[in-house]
Amino acid sequence: MKRTLLLALSLVVCANNAGAMDRKTLTIASEGASPPWNAITPQGELAGFDIDVGRDLCRRMKFECTFVPQDWDGIIPALTVGKFDAIMSGMAITEKRKKSIAFSKPYAGGFNQLVILKDLDLPPTDTSAELDLTTIDPEKQAKIEELRAALNGRTLGVLRSSNSEAVLNELFGKVATIRSYDSQDNMHLDLVAERIDGGLADYFTWKAFLDSTDGGIATLYGPQLSGGLWGPGVGVGLRQDDGELVAAFDSAIEAATSDGTLKRLSEQWFKIDVSPQTSN
Repeated sequence: MKRTLLLALSLVVCANNAGAMDRKTLTIASEGASPPWNAITPQGELAGFDIDVGRDLCRRMKFECTFVPQDWDGIIPALTVGKFDAIMSGMAITEKRKKSIAFSKPYAGGFNQLVILKDLDLPPTDTSAELDLTTIDPEKQAKIEELRAALNGRTLGVLRSSNSEAVLNELFGKVATIRSYDSQDNMHLDLVAERIDGGLADYFTWKAFLDSTDGGIATLYGPQLSGGLWGPGVGVGLRQDDGELVAAFDSAIEAATSDGTLKRLSEQWFKIDVSPQTSN
C-alpha cells in the first residue's frame, strides 16, 4: 500500500515537472509608464530597457514571450492570481515583496533621487553624491537631517505602492506632506502645475522627464539614494511556486551578463552601465 502511494505521488511530481518543462510561451507584464525602463509607444506597444532585456532572456530560454501592460498598483496581485507569468517593470528586489512573490537574480541596478521646482529657495546640494541607506551612520544621518530641514513644510509626490513611497515617508513624512500617485505621469503633471514642490523617483525616470520641455521647471536635488528598502537591484518578479522558471531566468541573466548584453542594453537606454556587475 505504501509502495503504491509513493509511486502515485512520484508520478504526480513527474507530471508536474514535465508540464513546467513543456512550457513554451510566457506572458510578461510591465507598467509602461516609467521610461526608459518601460513605456508605451504611440502605436500602443510596450518598449524600453525592460522589454529589450525580456526579449533577450526569452530567446535564451527558448520561450515565445508576449508583453502586456499592467498598472503598477495591481501588478503583484495580478501575477499571483495567474493573469501573467512574470513582471519586468524596473521592480526592485525587496524583502517585503519577497513575502508575496519570488525574484530572479538582478538584471540591473540604479538609484533614486529627489527632484524639486527650480524656483524654490532651498540650500544647494551635491546631486552627484551617493547615499546608501542600507546602514545609517552619524555622517549619513547628518546629511538626512540637512535634507529634512530643507524640505520642511514642502509637498512631495511619489508613486503609490513603490519602495520610493516607503522611503519618502520614512525620511520626510514628519516634516513634509507626502502625496502618492497612481502613475509617474500624473505626478509629473502636478509638478508642472506646481501643485507639489517636488518628488522622489528612479533617477532614470526623472531624467526622461527633466530632458523634456515640461521638465525645464524642475531640477535634481540631494544625493543619489540607494540601498535600504530598494534592495540589491532590479529583478524579474515570479510566482513563489515557479521555482523552475526562476532558475531559467537566473541562468539567462547570468549568460546575458557574461557576454555583455546587459551592459550594451543599459548603455543604449540609460547612457551608463547599470548591469549587475557594476550595480551590486
